[in-house]
Amino acid sequence: MPSRAIMLQGTGSDVGKSLLVAGLCRALVRRGLTVRPFKPQNMSNNAAVTADGGEIGRAQALQARACGVAPSVHMNPVLLKPQSDIGAQVVVRGVVVGTARAADYQARKRELLGTVLDSFERLKAEADIVVVEGAGSPAEVNLRAGDIANMGFATAADVPVLLVGDIDRGGVIASLVGTHALLPKSEQERIKGFLINKFRGDVRLFDEGLRIIESHTGWRGFGVVPWLPEAATLPAEDAVALDRPRAAGDGALRVAVPMLSRIANFDDFDPLAQEPGVALTMVRPGQPLPGDADLVILPGTKATIADLAFLRAQGWDIDLMAHWRRGGRVLGICGGYQMLGRRIADPDGIEGPPGEAVGLGLLDVETVLKGPKVLEEAQGRERRTGAAVAGYEMHMGRTDGPDRARPMLELADGMTDGAESADGRVAGCYLHGLFAADGFRAAYLRGMGGGSELGYGVAVERALDAVADRLESVVDVDGLLAVAEGA
Repeated sequence: MPSRAIMLQGTGSDVGKSLLVAGLCRALVRRGLTVRPFKPQNMSNNAAVTADGGEIGRAQALQARACGVAPSVHMNPVLLKPQSDIGAQVVVRGVVVGTARAADYQARKRELLGTVLDSFERLKAEADIVVVEGAGSPAEVNLRAGDIANMGFATAADVPVLLVGDIDRGGVIASLVGTHALLPKSEQERIKGFLINKFRGDVRLFDEGLRIIESHTGWRGFGVVPWLPEAATLPAEDAVALDRPRAAGDGALRVAVPMLSRIANFDDFDPLAQEPGVALTMVRPGQPLPGDADLVILPGTKATIADLAFLRAQGWDIDLMAHWRRGGRVLGICGGYQMLGRRIADPDGIEGPPGEAVGLGLLDVETVLKGPKVLEEAQGRERRTGAAVAGYEMHMGRTDGPDRARPMLELADGMTDGAESADGRVAGCYLHGLFAADGFRAAYLRGMGGGSELGYGVAVERALDAVADRLESVVDVDGLLAVAEGA
């Protein structure tokens, strides 16, 4: 039997495509199929490292986990990592090939279609079915020329499409019917049906809505997916998720993370958010860092010098120094680690205009931003507690200075990572994914008088299974497979 494929596109960003693809992947794997996820083009600063030293969108790494396979650069052949409001780093098959302003990238997309299709065919060759995720919306017809993310890809690869609408944000009927109205007939026909996502309440109340959508579009409804609370356990890829208020837990330990303008790999903090004994606050711009925080974590960023200026513009540097003087602890991860030093230099303009900036000075180190980019999985132990750590490095730049003599981490390859202050209250490292290691997280929280009750990896697996269970009960998966037979 030839390999099958189905593509989920959305009426907009953050309608839940990534989660639905992950859930469908897990559901199909449990049916005995070999499944691969695929996203032709992604835009996100939340990325994951592949075993072969590339990087892809974090959502595709989660979807690979749902399939029970290791992430591959072919699962997300084009990744855009925003560095400013008008420009992004362009990553092709896991390798940075340059930066491009938005207008310039539009002209480059046609060149990338062949690479995208080749990666897709490679995945099809090793799978029974490929579940493809679109980006944004196919109704952005002003960007249709050269499109490789939605209908441009689906047409070139001859893949059938299901359209996902988010009822929670309102206007789902207009979103689906409006998308139909904007598409040319050939693309209307490529869409074989739709899914309603994030429904709350009695689904029977939307029966008339389904009939209206079907009558105006001719598309078939494949199911109404309820609001899935399990999504809170799984890593979010899109920074749109951070724009929604998130409730802090009621735990005894208070952890604050400032939301930098180019925050990256913010899924580092998902395990802390789920700890019953931790109250995690993602501090929005314009708000002060909470004065009662036990720990402030400076997160990763796609533009360290620019975000250091952003941090100061919010007054967070003043809040941070007050927190430190009160005896609070500070941790920096990747770009946040670089900010904690005395100086950051970017002589070649890797992340923006060439220049340098005075750091926060809480660690006696300096960073020079230069290549090559470090992209590798790593494991080892934290020096103070001996607890095992595992994660990945993804950064430009080299950091050195007297405090490097007290590294935070000792890695399995004999190298060290990070630095600590003499009193141990300030530390930083390049390793993402620290808190996903149950042993390290428990030891780190105990060091502040707390504890851990969470098995994070087990929780993620349970959440994927729970999402798959829900989809099997409300989505016509057999019908979806029948549609995919034509791919």
